Amino acid sequence: MLFAVFGAIAFSGKAIIVKLAYRHGVDAVTLIMYRMLFALPLFAAMAWWSSRGKAALTRRDWLGVLGLGFSGYYLASFLDFAGLAFISASLERLILYLTPTLVLLIGFLLYGRRISRAQAGGMLISYAGVLLVFGREVTLAGADVAWGSSLVFLSAISYALYLSYSGELVQRLGSLRLVGLATSVACLLCILQFVLLRPLSAAQVASAVIWLSLLNAIACTAVPVLLVMMAIERIGAGVAAQVGMIGPMSTILMGVWLLGEPFTLWIAAGTVLVVAGIFVFSRGR
Repeated sequence: MLFAVFGAIAFSGKAIIVKLAYRHGVDAVTLIMYRMLFALPLFAAMAWWSSRGKAALTRRDWLGVLGLGFSGYYLASFLDFAGLAFISASLERLILYLTPTLVLLIGFLLYGRRISRAQAGGMLISYAGVLLVFGREVTLAGADVAWGSSLVFLSAISYALYLSYSGELVQRLGSLRLVGLATSVACLLCILQFVLLRPLSAAQVASAVIWLSLLNAIACTAVPVLLVMMAIERIGAGVAAQVGMIGPMSTILMGVWLLGEPFTLWIAAGTVLVVAGIFVFSRGR
């Protein structure tokens, strides 16, 4: 339970660190490059450790790792970072928390999997909560919020696709090995993206950006992955997912404390609806 709690809180801190880094004039391409540059040795070590004594990957396995690394960690991360430049950390976390519902919708559209009444009801409640917070931010900040929310929602879809297609590969390679390999691929793609889109002089950023990126890579990327994995091994994926419901709340509290974001009745009501909706959704069969 402690692993799951600290893992959820550490994951939720990512948005706070990104918002703090944006205050130093850095853009999404450069910021995510630094995060992945610092995370690459950690994930490469994870992939090496989990691959010891295992059979070599086949060509099909490598294609799967490349595809999942692109969708689940590169594209999802970049869209999330880009969206955070326009919306609050609280709204970003609430949108990403809809990912399980997107996985279910993908299963329904692609495989015809049935959606129960409880799951449909939970989805309606949680989406109503996001729309409540979104509508309030759009009223205050205008079109930029709509653009940022769209980017983060596309990030959630990209990660949901990763979750939907990773099942077979997880069974064949193991979760830790797949995460290590897929995230290493994503790290290399983020570094390549910077090299192709930005001059090398763009790497000269404020020292605070470097330290924040290092903190993001370790405390909000590599460490929570390991903590959640260890939690799942001990208490199961279902319980770990339930504990993960503290994620949106911890993001909101850190946003108020560290970013000075307002805590309004709209945010409180939206958060309650999203968490309650996902709880009802997860109870549905």
